[in-house]
Amino acid sequence: MMTKKESPFKRVLEIVATTIICALSLFVFSTKSLAQNNEEKSEILIVDPIETKPEFKGGIIEFYKFIGKNFKMPAEAGKNRIQGKIYMQFIVEENGSLSEIKILKDLGYGLGEEAKRVLRLSPKWIPGSQQGKAVRVLYSLPITIQAEK
Repeated sequence: MMTKKESPFKRVLEIVATTIICALSLFVFSTKSLAQNNEEKSEILIVDPIETKPEFKGGIIEFYKFIGKNFKMPAEAGKNRIQGKIYMQFIVEENGSLSEIKILKDLGYGLGEEAKRVLRLSPKWIPGSQQGKAVRVLYSLPITIQAEK
């Protein structure tokens, strides 16, 4: 086998095939997702950079103050002195309301459900915009839970 010479045609074919596979892989994995099917609203969400992100009236600091004012620590969580972060996800609608509220990471003890309840109480946000038009935007954020002292 060591004395057998490899065909130059076969070597060129291998290089061309490898180059084509790499180029196709690069193209497939670098294109962005154009749409996401939304079953509840039966419309397509465009996944494109938005010009203006949605914002809570008064800013994110005011939003966290709103959360702190309305969040009621479940008794079991308080008793066990649970602390950490709950990761939430929701859609800020074109009219500023919040919908499709989901818990991405929960600490348990009813903390995620309480965060969901508080988000449902949230006043309307300033919606995100694309080309001057209000659009639905998927928004994710952490909510930090601290044990009472």
